[in-house]
Amino acid sequence: MSKMKIMILIFFPFFAILTYYFSIILRPVEIIAVHNDYDFHSVLVKNFPFSDKNKIKWWINNQYFLKQQYGIPRPDKEGSFTIIFWNFGEGYKETDGYDRLCFNDVDLPKNCIDKDSLLFVKKEKYTGLEFWGDNGIYRIKENGKYEMRKYH
Repeated sequence: MSKMKIMILIFFPFFAILTYYFSIILRPVEIIAVHNDYDFHSVLVKNFPFSDKNKIKWWINNQYFLKQQYGIPRPDKEGSFTIIFWNFGEGYKETDGYDRLCFNDVDLPKNCIDKDSLLFVKKEKYTGLEFWGDNGIYRIKENGKYEMRKYH
C-alpha cells in the first residue's frame, strides 16, 4: 500500500470526526418555548452548550435577549427568580403520571417533557446570582472569576 493511501486512511476518519465535533459545538442554541409560573421560568432548548463554563457564558451573552424577547427573568418583589433550561429532547409528550414535567399552558394530551435539566440560573436576596450546572454551583465574583462549590 502506498504512503498516500495510508495517509488517507489515517486522516480521513480523523477529519470526519473533527468536522462532526465542530458541527455539533457550533450549532446555535434554539429556544423552543418559555413557560412562566410567577418568578419561576422554564426555558425549553435544543443545542445547549455541553460544559458548565459555556452554559454560563451563553447565559451572560444572551440574558438581555431573553429579557427583551421573552420578558424573563421576572423577579419577585425581593428580586428573586429561578430559570431552568431544559433539554427539549424528543419534544412534548403525554404525561407518564410520575416523573415528567407538565405545563398548563400547552394543550393536552402532549404537554409534558422528560426532566433533563441543563442549567439553573437562580438569584435570591441573600445568595445573589448562582448557576447550578452539572458539576456544582457557580457564583461570579466581583473580579469576574468563577467560584465553584461541588454538590455534596
